Amino acid sequence: MLALDVRNLNKKYEHFQLKDVSFQVKKGYIMGFIGANGAGKTTTIKSILNLTTIDSGEISTLGKNFIEHELEMKQVIGYAFGGVNYYTRSKIKKVTNVIKNFYENWEEETYYNYLKRFNLDENKKIAELSEGMKVKYNLALALSHGSKLLILDEPTSGLDPVARDNLLELFQELVEEGEVSILFSTHITSDLEKCADYITYIHNGEIINSSEKEDFINTYRLLSGDDSQLAKVKDQLISYKQNSFGFTGLIHDQDFDPKSDINSVRPNLEEIMIYFSKREDMYV
Repeated sequence: MLALDVRNLNKKYEHFQLKDVSFQVKKGYIMGFIGANGAGKTTTIKSILNLTTIDSGEISTLGKNFIEHELEMKQVIGYAFGGVNYYTRSKIKKVTNVIKNFYENWEEETYYNYLKRFNLDENKKIAELSEGMKVKYNLALALSHGSKLLILDEPTSGLDPVARDNLLELFQELVEEGEVSILFSTHITSDLEKCADYITYIHNGEIINSSEKEDFINTYRLLSGDDSQLAKVKDQLISYKQNSFGFTGLIHDQDFDPKSDINSVRPNLEEIMIYFSKREDMYV
């Protein structure tokens, strides 16, 4: 069963639109959702959760149409958005006492275990928390009501490298038994290289690629060479950069001749994003 199935999602604004966005999150896996700021990640997530009205498309969560079963589905979906603040003058304990009433399967013991794991003091006011601690508090709430699907928008934002690494380990623990699935949106692509099983890349409101992580990366090659070598592949490149030593450029693997004398390496996720973004700058 799919944990999340998004099909032909469309949403049009005055200066931006989602165009036939489709991807699936398999049960028991982590899907990394990447794209530059403004590419459509948050709009997609808000559309999935019916926080914004879509123009067309279909969203299924855990085998059920989300719109038709919204209240039921929100009981088993945990979500955390970066940059969301609750009542800042209230203590954590007071905010939690309000929020937990919305969930039929609130797990008090699980909640306090996460407070301990994240070193959160429930008597602190929200305003006294750092940005990283606010992220951890949001996650503690999302993880404390038996969630089967976690939808996380920039969950590692504001965390130091050690805290981020600990959080990635937690995500991997959660999916280990195959019952929990995670859609993890972030611009920190190195986090996804550590923990994601699948990658979906959105660019200007369109899905560029959605596949298993290794397959996703192997779809591309990063080339480097001198100017004479650039002339041989220039028309096949997604985009390229030139400097005093020659060029570097991104190409689809199927468009590259492995017998070529041009140096090629496997790119990382960040490099793929950078060269797709540079493509637009080159052809404006």
